[in-house]
Amino acid sequence: MRMIRNIFCVVTIFGCGILIPVNVVGGSPFYKQWSSVPTLMKFTPQYIFGSRFWAFVIVAYLIEGTVCFFLWWNYRVVFKLRRTYFDSQEYKASLHSRSLLLTHIPASSRTDAGIVELVEKAKQTDNIPRTAIGRNVKELPKLIEAHEQAVRELEAHLAKYLRDPNKLPATRPTCKAVKEDRAENGKRKVDAIDYLTSRVARLEDSIKQVREGVDMRNPMSYGFASYAHIEDAHAVAYATRKKGPGGCDVYLAPKPHDLLWQNLAMSRSTRRARKFWDGLWIVLFTIAFIIPNMLTSVFLSDFGHLAIIWPAFQTNLQAHPTGWAVAQGILAPLVQTLMYMGVPVVFRRLFTHSGDVSRTSRERHVTARLYAFFVFNNLLVFSIFGSAWRFVASVIAAQDRGVWKAIQDGHLFSQLMTGLCNVSTFWLTWQMQRNLGAAIDLSQAWIFTYSWFRRKFFSPTPRELIELSAPQPFPYADYYNNYLFVSTVGLCMGTLQPIILPITAFYVGMDCIFKKYLLQYVFITKTESGGRFWKLLVNRVLFAVLLANAVIALVVGAQGVGSINSVENGNMLYAMIPLPILLLGFKWYCKRAYDDKLLYYSTIPYSDLEGSRHSVHPKSKRNQKVAVRYGNPAIYKKLLTPMVHAKSQHLLKEIYHSRSATPHDIFDAPDRRSTDRARPESLAYGDMFEMHSQQPDQPPASALDLPNVELVAESDLDFENFKKRAEFREQFGGDGELYGRPDDFSSRPGTPSTLATFTEMSPYGNRDATGSRISSRTRLGEVDGTEQGVSYAPGYRQAPSVGTFVEVGIPATPLDVEEVLKTTSSHQPLVSRREKDAEEDDGGAGYFSRGLRDEDTSYDRFRTIR
Repeated sequence: MRMIRNIFCVVTIFGCGILIPVNVVGGSPFYKQWSSVPTLMKFTPQYIFGSRFWAFVIVAYLIEGTVCFFLWWNYRVVFKLRRTYFDSQEYKASLHSRSLLLTHIPASSRTDAGIVELVEKAKQTDNIPRTAIGRNVKELPKLIEAHEQAVRELEAHLAKYLRDPNKLPATRPTCKAVKEDRAENGKRKVDAIDYLTSRVARLEDSIKQVREGVDMRNPMSYGFASYAHIEDAHAVAYATRKKGPGGCDVYLAPKPHDLLWQNLAMSRSTRRARKFWDGLWIVLFTIAFIIPNMLTSVFLSDFGHLAIIWPAFQTNLQAHPTGWAVAQGILAPLVQTLMYMGVPVVFRRLFTHSGDVSRTSRERHVTARLYAFFVFNNLLVFSIFGSAWRFVASVIAAQDRGVWKAIQDGHLFSQLMTGLCNVSTFWLTWQMQRNLGAAIDLSQAWIFTYSWFRRKFFSPTPRELIELSAPQPFPYADYYNNYLFVSTVGLCMGTLQPIILPITAFYVGMDCIFKKYLLQYVFITKTESGGRFWKLLVNRVLFAVLLANAVIALVVGAQGVGSINSVENGNMLYAMIPLPILLLGFKWYCKRAYDDKLLYYSTIPYSDLEGSRHSVHPKSKRNQKVAVRYGNPAIYKKLLTPMVHAKSQHLLKEIYHSRSATPHDIFDAPDRRSTDRARPESLAYGDMFEMHSQQPDQPPASALDLPNVELVAESDLDFENFKKRAEFREQFGGDGELYGRPDDFSSRPGTPSTLATFTEMSPYGNRDATGSRISSRTRLGEVDGTEQGVSYAPGYRQAPSVGTFVEVGIPATPLDVEEVLKTTSSHQPLVSRREKDAEEDDGGAGYFSRGLRDEDTSYDRFRTIR
């Protein structure tokens, strides 16, 4: 934003200092009624002709030079920031920094050993990576989604029914059974509370059964490889950037919570077909918006067009010009804004369906398509169709002289240029309204209004009230598209109406301050992209410059050359030919000089760096354990427990007069944050829950008089009290780091081994037995032996410590047999940050050079047993 602000501050000097004097001074001698021309129209080039348009050619070069200079300057700054990010302790201690994601793995290589062979075929490294092939989780994600939806529906019915505990409604809430339950319940409405309670319990049983059936006998077409050194992982990714080994695709692994797990196993044919059809839907969606956009651009942006075909309205327009002018200035931008509010949601769903592997890559694609959509529909269609309507109207008015003669006399390009100058006043108003939008964002008016409306006129559940008080993720795709589109409008229309340039600079400058405050105190960054948006933004800014040059060429050709039927001034157009060539040359330079360095930590393996074998840091051994945090959350994700207002506690016995007939009730664990009833009774998991065990002095759970629910007091209905809980932290926790440890710093308590935690099970690694229960603590100080804020239900016991169980892995070769029967813990050592500050070094040093950085990038450096 600061770059765009600076660009427009400089371009404003050229536009207002050169173009406005040329337009005003050059147009006055040609018109006797110059004083009656509106002031804003005097600033446009529609009243000048001939060689005066050399000023526009000069301004085109100045604008392109200014933009390229600031892009080059900020490319260097972003490069330094990116290298600083690479050298940060957080990045080096994370597992995604040294891990690779492989997709479309051939069937013959879908084993841990097969992944090793693939990456070794791509690039040889001294250290053999630790690998894990993906497991088939079957219908687990759909079951968990259905469970969460059922819990939320149950909470909604309870909240509505118990809104006034002193006066319950006369009838209990009802609902229709879902499609799969209609065989038992039919299509009639059933008691919502009893039905949803029973459905949640049945779904938990199904989830548990499916989780117990997940094993390694059905490997998927994706997997992960984790290296001991960051250089090794990035060197392999660089070597396979164009073509992966064995036909697979190799990526730098995103953060675990950033992955779209449902798309990892998608085949190439399915991905290709979905991309085609989803791309076609985007095209059709874009075309479908042309019709309402045409109506808005032709009639709402200029009521004079409507008056041409509606004589009665023309009379009213002439009678009340001021009122209709105000309505015209407000109505068109307002309709434009409301029409496009749902477009990002549609695009986001389409790109999820088409196979994007991570949320950050999806957001980049959404930003790119949103920009194309807005430029085509809002800028080109909106502006050109208004001008085209003016041309068609002039042809219709002169059709008595013959259609072809009317078209020739219509001067298409001159009419197009004149129409663009007239519609520029709309974009002037639109840019000014952006300041109002920035002020509304700062005040958070929409969020507060929505929250008040929900609390006042509806019956929000405790969970919804907590979520309403949580900090909202910053919608980067929406705002990036907004600033790119504002910049494109400013550059394109600023040459036609130079006043747009300072207004754009003012808006971006003010919004830069506002968004800085919002990012610091209001919004959170849900997933850190690490600067991956930069190349996309640069490409769109360069396209905006190219489009602005095309507009200037149109103006020069229409008024400077064509309008006076003279080819003597054609040199002005010839002088603009180098502009796109220079732009492509600048893009090629940036790609060669910076793009690879922005993406990869190193293109050379750790062992090939000079001094690596003589480094003062200890060399990473082959059998050192590399804990990796990649595992489908459907395998270990805890399920939601229904929340109920504490003020309704005395009514629960009355509400649950008829209990579910399922083997267990969904309210068996009253004080847990989330339920563990769907956790399999398997030694592959760190914790076990004995489903039917109970204390001798307590009756069975089904015989309890009061159903145990998670009761939330009115004073606790705030995100501050729930920010460390997984179901809230993952959605509103900003990378999972604001309210706890990052996902790929250490292992979660009670998560599965192998793929779920990447505990080393492959035949290539030596599995040490240094893990302990202390690895399940967070850095915020959890109490020994318990989860923070959690009371375990009767019968819950932790898995035995190291040395009790034997995990058996299948060796790939006879040489690895000695590593098979080694005891290990299902938990991993805690990974913590070094308290000492990192030594300052040159962020770009050693990237392509053969020298070694004076630091150890191996994972062992960041592993600390406490």
